[in-house]
Amino acid sequence: MGVLAAERIKITSTKSPWWCTIAVVVLGLGLGAIVGITSKLGLSSYNDQVAEGNKPDFDPYIPSVFDAVGSGVGGFGVMVLMILAALTVTSEYRFGVIRTTFQAIPNRASVLVAKAALIGIFGFVLSFVLGLGAFYLAKVFAGADAGVLLSFDVDGTWRVIYGTAILAFLQIVVAVGVGALLRQSAGAIALLLLWPLVVENLFGLFGSVGRAIQPFLPWLNASHFLGSDGGVDFHWGPIGSLIYFIVFTAIVFGAAVFVVNRRDA
Repeated sequence: MGVLAAERIKITSTKSPWWCTIAVVVLGLGLGAIVGITSKLGLSSYNDQVAEGNKPDFDPYIPSVFDAVGSGVGGFGVMVLMILAALTVTSEYRFGVIRTTFQAIPNRASVLVAKAALIGIFGFVLSFVLGLGAFYLAKVFAGADAGVLLSFDVDGTWRVIYGTAILAFLQIVVAVGVGALLRQSAGAIALLLLWPLVVENLFGLFGSVGRAIQPFLPWLNASHFLGSDGGVDFHWGPIGSLIYFIVFTAIVFGAAVFVVNRRDA
């Protein structure tokens, strides 16, 4: 409990967590509202052309819960939380505070666990609340016609909302592990952003070899758990993808604990 209290004070005594939280709220709710607005405008334009006797050259955009929640909260919002989680570790290395921390708390693993637990639980609760908020905002702004898929009667809706919160927790744990392994803010942030956004998508350009590797990439499995397979032929179902990401998280965090215990602060 002493370790948790110390980490809580360190995290809440700086401004960056508050600014990051504001950014997550704005991105999560804002993009959810934008999804609803754009879908309603697109459907209205489509109906107007049909009413005038014209054949529209586009299909109306009917957003799913993955579009409403996954783009803002589960996408950019969670990335901000991962950056925050990594900085809680790398900033201490940058300013040399980590030496004092490990002198006061010789059990280095407990320090990493406390950081991951505090930010992870916060991220879980925040992502779940914002997921519900983004869902309802998108539904309200989309209207009855464009928001037909934004309903709890649609299969997989609840899984996207609670799954986004679960994955937020796991990705925060990964970010703490990456921060402890690299110890540099720039490197950790670059890896955490480029891996899910760029690196994993590049495998699709490598033909059959890349397509064979894609089912084993962690963030693609995270998306598969939420209901978006991205055209990848996975060898297991959504729950299997969640288990795969949990194992990946455990490996990264376990490696971080091992390395932190072995090398000098």
